[in-house]
Amino acid sequence: APSGRSWRLARLTAPLARRLAGRRFFPLWAVVHHRGRRTGRALSVPVAVQAHPDAFVVALPWGERTNWAQNVLAAGGCTVRWKGRDHEVRNPSLLPPAAARPYFGRTQWTIAEHLFAPTSFLLLPRRS
Repeated sequence: APSGRSWRLARLTAPLARRLAGRRFFPLWAVVHHRGRRTGRALSVPVAVQAHPDAFVVALPWGERTNWAQNVLAAGGCTVRWKGRDHEVRNPSLLPPAAARPYFGRTQWTIAEHLFAPTSFLLLPRRS
């Protein structure tokens, strides 16, 4: 089971994240809507997101084997609800920290690095 600072932070903020994620006035969090790769069930998960005009970048503090990330990769896409709007995502891919770094400002990178200590990131390109 996941443990450590990022896991405790996630457990602490989960109720608030579920309530605020994806809303127009709260751009720090989005909701990733995806399908279970085994069950086919519609699922959703709130995530901290770094948004860019062409893509979203999500830190994966528990690694690339996280179930929801594996579901998105297996399906080849998902829907990201961010700032009150749905954004279709196609061709997601995993990024090592060095490749994800340019998507973050200095302050955001420092926070992500120290708070989440991600070993990989998920790049979610917006569908044009």
